[in-house]
Amino acid sequence: MDAGVSTYRAIVPDAAAGWRLDRALAAALPVLSRERLKVLISAGKVLAESGVAVRDPATKVSGGAAFSVEVPAATPAHNVPQDIPLVVAYEDEHLIVIDKPAGLVVHPAAGNLDGTLVNALLHHCEGSLSGIGGVARPGIVHRIDKDTSGLIVAAKTDRTHEGLAAQFARHTIDRRYKAIVAGVPNPVAGKVDAAVARSSANRQKMAIVEPGRGKHAITHYRLLTALRRASMVECRLETGRTHQVRVHMASIGHPLLGDPAYGRTRPEHREVIDRLNFRRQALHAARLGFVHPITSVTMAFDSNIPADMQALFTELAV
Repeated sequence: MDAGVSTYRAIVPDAAAGWRLDRALAAALPVLSRERLKVLISAGKVLAESGVAVRDPATKVSGGAAFSVEVPAATPAHNVPQDIPLVVAYEDEHLIVIDKPAGLVVHPAAGNLDGTLVNALLHHCEGSLSGIGGVARPGIVHRIDKDTSGLIVAAKTDRTHEGLAAQFARHTIDRRYKAIVAGVPNPVAGKVDAAVARSSANRQKMAIVEPGRGKHAITHYRLLTALRRASMVECRLETGRTHQVRVHMASIGHPLLGDPAYGRTRPEHREVIDRLNFRRQALHAARLGFVHPITSVTMAFDSNIPADMQALFTELAV
């Protein structure tokens, strides 16, 4: 056997008799996703009890049939593990929920090749990372902007990643943000239903577009606290598009304070923002709820408003 190859023995459950091989193995081996198993089967890495490779994922199987699955070691990710402090809201052998500070980039990219959440997770979760696609990396299922703080979940196994991704695709994840916006929304609660796409004028920004030209996007907002010059609102995402809250709130005349892309600083806010040196959008991912993909337990996590946003709101209340 090649060094670094892990071999799993799987017995097809009686309840899976007549199923496709990839589906039956996914039920017998929860640590491997069905997509990963399809690749392994096609590569000749799944052997019947006779020792013959079964290369068709659609092969029908019998209850009690035994197979061995050879899993090559995941290709190391190019990202370097870095010992970056993390605030862990929850962690088990399947997933981890991080309370991300503002300023921390989620994924390495041009201009931010290290010092990211991915680098931090590679260090923190060493030896227990999602290997989706055969690459060792933390299973980043969703993202929040660099200068947005708050809760984000990452998967440690393929199966967890697939389960979380399916919930995001069905829009069943409970994602609620707290934001400080200019003015007071009227009505005090409502829904913004407006498609979002990359701006044709500035590719770094998103924009509201006609239905059918962009991705369907819905944000539900409600007023939490009204001040004379600004408000604290809660925004619940029905969908999760890039910059969704920022674009949607700006589109109804209530841009996020401090947002460099979607809202100009109004004179009534400038003195406080400058004095506090508040240089980010006032947006915090305050709640994250989902069904645990492995245990089926409904989970919800809450994060308090960070100190910089609280200071801004307190000063605006004076």
